Amino acid sequence: MKLLLKHGHVVSSFNKLEDDLDILIEDNVIVRVAKNIRNKADKVIDCKGLAVIPGICDMHVHFRDPGQTHKEDIITGSEAAAAGGVTAVACMPNTDPVADCPEVIKYIIDKAKNAKIKVYPVGSITKGLKGEELCDFKALKKAGAVAVSDDGKPVRNAHTMGKAMIDAHYAGLRVISHCEDLDIIKGGIINAGIVSMELGVRGMSRSSENIITGREIQLANDLEVPIHIAHVSTKEVVELLRFATKRGVMVTSETAPHYFTLTEERLFTRDADYRMNPPLRTEEDVKAITSAVVDGTIDCIVTDHAPHTAEEKADFLKAPNGVVGLETSLAATLTKFYHTGKMPLMKIVRMMCETPRVILGIEGGIIEEGAVADIAIVDLNKEWTVDPKKLHSKSKNTCFKGMMFKGKTKYTIVNGNVVYEDDTE
Repeated sequence: MKLLLKHGHVVSSFNKLEDDLDILIEDNVIVRVAKNIRNKADKVIDCKGLAVIPGICDMHVHFRDPGQTHKEDIITGSEAAAAGGVTAVACMPNTDPVADCPEVIKYIIDKAKNAKIKVYPVGSITKGLKGEELCDFKALKKAGAVAVSDDGKPVRNAHTMGKAMIDAHYAGLRVISHCEDLDIIKGGIINAGIVSMELGVRGMSRSSENIITGREIQLANDLEVPIHIAHVSTKEVVELLRFATKRGVMVTSETAPHYFTLTEERLFTRDADYRMNPPLRTEEDVKAITSAVVDGTIDCIVTDHAPHTAEEKADFLKAPNGVVGLETSLAATLTKFYHTGKMPLMKIVRMMCETPRVILGIEGGIIEEGAVADIAIVDLNKEWTVDPKKLHSKSKNTCFKGMMFKGKTKYTIVNGNVVYEDDTE
């Protein structure tokens, strides 16, 4: 099949391409990028007035499959991803059973063959996420894992984490760290501060995230191996990352749109859709995260897409942490950074499309001849309001409900096939 994209504003950071161009796709490959392509095609998409970028890679999602498919599964999670311009995701291992062995990794890969996007499994660091016995990283890699993490739980012992970082590195896997000290958290459910005190609920101290991030950076420095820090939310972690990168420590990091958009004040509503881990923090933290995204201290923007049912989220005190985000991540980022003039589109493309793939060592993230045809076509100026009922995920627990964003995915293309087309006006 031949697909021709006409008159689009093409932006690809890896090869520093930004121009009004046509793109000819044959089967699953980009065969030509040029002006005024006149080749015949089976389908032509007029991209005039639209941005054409590499498909987004979200390297931090929870698809709840296997084990909790009433919340989400690989197929529905992929539907949500495609609607957000996401063509590849990395799924965290806190499934049931845990993705700590080749059999579960292979299950995810096999089920993903029927998905609209590319799904890459992340194996666990320790067996059963118990923080004790390390998994067989070579076996996980061979089965198809692209990284390892105990996300959802921290690795409590520094010696265990250090050994994991060494063994994973030599197995060809990046370690993704969930930075949390459970002894400090002690059952807290929102950020420890004014809001938690006024609501009379146990808070989650920022020290929990700060201390473990510092530990991981020190391990990476001493052992001379890489570490990736998940879901950065505090101003202190930003400073730690700045210091570490200046020293040449092999540390990369990510944050999510809710950390540079919302503050803990949302919790005054006692609505558990604003509860996640790490939690929403203060305006100072939002400013620090925003600055770190703009200056490149933080490398990637992800979602930490974590679906939960309405029934589970109904009880503010007992609800599980987590929010969905695949369909809002690009729009929230464009609204916050592109439309305010803080960042050019090229840099957003690098953070959302290219760098996550580089960290994970997976294909895509570039528009050029010979590259895989994974592409998002975006109306940068389309204003829309987030309606949870219209989300493609099984679960609707978005913290952006009712908010207006500027920027919307119009088409998503994976392996040369249109897997999503926005039918709204």
